[in-house]
Amino acid sequence: MIDQPAVGGGDGSGPMPGDELITEPHVSNDRAVSLGAPREDVFAWLAQMGFGRAGWYSYDWIDNLGRRSADRIHPEWQVRGAGEQISGGPIAFDVTHYRRPDHLVLALPDRRVVGHRLWFTLAYRLEPLGSEGAATRLVTRARIRIDGPAGRAMSAGLGWGDGIMVRRQLRGLAMRCGTAVSG
Repeated sequence: MIDQPAVGGGDGSGPMPGDELITEPHVSNDRAVSLGAPREDVFAWLAQMGFGRAGWYSYDWIDNLGRRSADRIHPEWQVRGAGEQISGGPIAFDVTHYRRPDHLVLALPDRRVVGHRLWFTLAYRLEPLGSEGAATRLVTRARIRIDGPAGRAMSAGLGWGDGIMVRRQLRGLAMRCGTAVSG
C-alpha cells in the first residue's frame, strides 16, 4: 500500500511544488501511496487537516492530543487557498501553494527555536491514475533545514519522526479514501 521512500518517475523523484522554499534542505523525504479514489475526493481530506479541525489522520495521541481524526468531510474546515493558516497545535503552518485538486503545500515560517533557525515544508501532489482518473497517486515530500549547533543531526531526527507520522497519515488517508490500489 505505502511505498517508502517514493522513487522513480512520477513518484516524487523530480521537482515538487514548494521545493523552492527550502533550496538546500538537510532532509528531503518522499513517500507515496496509490488510492482508489479520484483526486478531488482525496484533496478534500487534505484540505481539512489541522489541529482543532480534522486532525492529521496519523497518531492522534501525538499530533491531535488524543482527539480522533475526522472520519468524514467537513466543508467548514476546507482550506480555500494559499495564504491561510492551519493550526498544528502550538505552531501554525502557512498554506503556501494551493491548486485544487493538484497540490497543497504547508510550511512553517522561518522560526527561531532555542538558538536554531528551522525551516519545514510538507508538500502533497495528487496525480490521476487510470484512464478515467478514478484513482489517485498521492506523493508527499517533507523538506527540513535546521541551522545552528548540531543542525544537520537535529534535521535528521525531525525527518525520522516526521517519516513515521507521514507513513501513518498515508495509511489513515487510505482508510478514509477507500482501498489502496497497487501501482
